[in-house]
Amino acid sequence: MKTKLISLAVAAALVAPAAVMAEATLYGKLNMSIDYFDTDGDFDGWAINKGRLGRGEGRANRIGVKGSEDLGNGLKAIYQVEFGVQMAEESTGSPIRGDNNITMRNSYVGLASNFGTLLVGRHDTPLKLSTGRLDLFADTAADYNGTIGFDDLRVDNAIAYISPSFAGFQFAGAVHAGGGSRATGDFGNPDSDSLAEAYSLAITYKNGPFYGGAAYEELSSDVIGPEGNDLNDYSKWRLGLGLLDWNGFTLAGVYEQQDDFLGSDADGDLWQISAGYKFGNNMIKGFYGENDNDAENLDRESWGVGFDHYFSKRTSAYILYTDVDYDADLNNDWSAFSLGMMHSF
Repeated sequence: MKTKLISLAVAAALVAPAAVMAEATLYGKLNMSIDYFDTDGDFDGWAINKGRLGRGEGRANRIGVKGSEDLGNGLKAIYQVEFGVQMAEESTGSPIRGDNNITMRNSYVGLASNFGTLLVGRHDTPLKLSTGRLDLFADTAADYNGTIGFDDLRVDNAIAYISPSFAGFQFAGAVHAGGGSRATGDFGNPDSDSLAEAYSLAITYKNGPFYGGAAYEELSSDVIGPEGNDLNDYSKWRLGLGLLDWNGFTLAGVYEQQDDFLGSDADGDLWQISAGYKFGNNMIKGFYGENDNDAENLDRESWGVGFDHYFSKRTSAYILYTDVDYDADLNNDWSAFSLGMMHSF
C-alpha cells in the first residue's frame, strides 16, 4: 500500500501544472557498493550495499521533494518530504526475500525568515548535524556510526529552530514530543506526554576551512524504553573540530561522551581522528578511533583507509577498507572491503 501511494504521489507531481511546481525541487542521492565482509561470527563473503547484521552502516539512498512559497515581508513557507529507498537487499541476507521497505527520512513543514528557520516533523537532531561534515566516510561501510559507535539520531516528532549565521556562528535546538513515538530504539511509550521528552542543542562555527561544533543531547527514559521501565535518562555531548580542504588537506576530530548509554548504567568515551588529501579529482583519506564503554562487550578500536575519484560535482567513485576490533573475544570483530559509486541529483 505504501508503494502504491508513493507511486500515485509521484505521478500526480509529474502532471501538475508548471505554475504549481515552480518552487518544488526533486532531489536524491544514490549510493551503490560491492562489499566483501570478513567477520569472526556468522558471515564471510560478498554482498551489495551491506551493513552486515549490525556491522557498518547502510548507504542512505534517498529521494525527496522540497520547496518553498514566498509569503511576503521576508517570510517563506518551506517543506520537505524525503524517502529512504533500498537499492539492493541490504538487511536480511536472503537473496529471495529481502527487506525492501521504503522508510521516512527528514520530512517537515516550517517557516524561514531573516530570523532563522522553524520546522516541525521528522528530522536529524542538532547533535547529529553538528559533526556530519567531519565524517569523511559517511554513508559507507566505514561510517563513524557503524565503526566507532557515535550515536546519531533522526527523531520522529521534532520541533526545531535553526538560527541565521552570525559571523560564522550558528545555533540549532530541537525538542522531541513523546506521544508514543520514539527518539531511539524500538520502543514507543504511549504515556509520554511532554513536549520535550528529548532535546538537542548545538552550536557550530564555519569560516573558510575552519569548522567547529559543540552539542548536547538528552533523552528521557520514557522514549528509550517501554512503559513502566526503570531506565535512566540518556545524555551525551559531542565536540568536533576540522580544517576542511585547506590547500587540499582535511583534518578532523570528533569526541563524544555518553552517560547512561541507552538508559543503562554504562558510560562511554568515543573519539575519532581522520585526515585526507585532495589532488586533482582524487582524494586519499584515512581514520582511526576508539570506543571505551562501560557496557559489556562494546569497547573497540577501528581504522580505515579510502580513495575517492570525482567524475563531477555530483558523481564520484570510491574504494575503501575498514577494520573493527572488539576487546571482548565474542566473535564481534569484522572488516570490510568496499567498491562503490555515488550520484546526487
